[in-house]
Amino acid sequence: MSSPWDVYDALIDDLPQDVTVVLSDRGTRWTRVVNSADGVGSAWSMKDTSRPAISVGTPDAGRPIRDVAALVRSWNLAEASVGQAAINSWYSRAEVAARNGFVPTGAGLTWRQVFDPYADAVTGRVVAIIGHFPFARAALHKAADLQILERYPEPGDYPDTACEYLLPQADYVFISSSSFVNKSAPRLIDLAVGGGAHTVLVGPSTPMHPLLLELGVDTVTGYVPDPEVGRAEVIASLSPTGQIGPGTRMHQHRTA
Repeated sequence: MSSPWDVYDALIDDLPQDVTVVLSDRGTRWTRVVNSADGVGSAWSMKDTSRPAISVGTPDAGRPIRDVAALVRSWNLAEASVGQAAINSWYSRAEVAARNGFVPTGAGLTWRQVFDPYADAVTGRVVAIIGHFPFARAALHKAADLQILERYPEPGDYPDTACEYLLPQADYVFISSSSFVNKSAPRLIDLAVGGGAHTVLVGPSTPMHPLLLELGVDTVTGYVPDPEVGRAEVIASLSPTGQIGPGTRMHQHRTA
């Protein structure tokens, strides 16, 4: 990719022309978009609104999914959350994810278990995690050095600006896909893959598209919501809770 925007353009270019947005909801922690093909997409809600929104006064509902998805390019990050959720509303459809090569990770698995498969693999290794996952330290305690990088650091975390220094030296890098909203994902992937790290994208904000594997990511994890999550009343009740809602974790590994 010659430009970081190429990643976003490719994700938008593969969206259908004839699908529209039916509903969008900017929840406290999760932003959701429902499309006319019954797809539901989620993205981490970011509240940064320093730049003017480019869609002020324009309702999301009724617009082509590609138009709403283009909001991911906005530097008003609250608006960009809607764009990423619109992108994911297509790639998080079960049939689209399957067509793109993604398979269910396992029945009943939640995001709390996303690091568990790497518990032994990271033994004695340097591990960097983009995003503060409170359950990561327990799962990856065998790592020689566990580095958590966070935009709003908690005690023991590194500031996320340390990525330029730490990721090229890491053996394993786990990247929260909320980074697609704040536009840091392309650079984080480049730093991790370029340094030779085993690189994993995690979280419901992940667009399940094989492009990410072509960029060198080793494992892409995503999420397919249960069909009922698409109902307006369910979205309204879920948003304030901070919970992502019922669904199935999906993944795809890169083949050598």
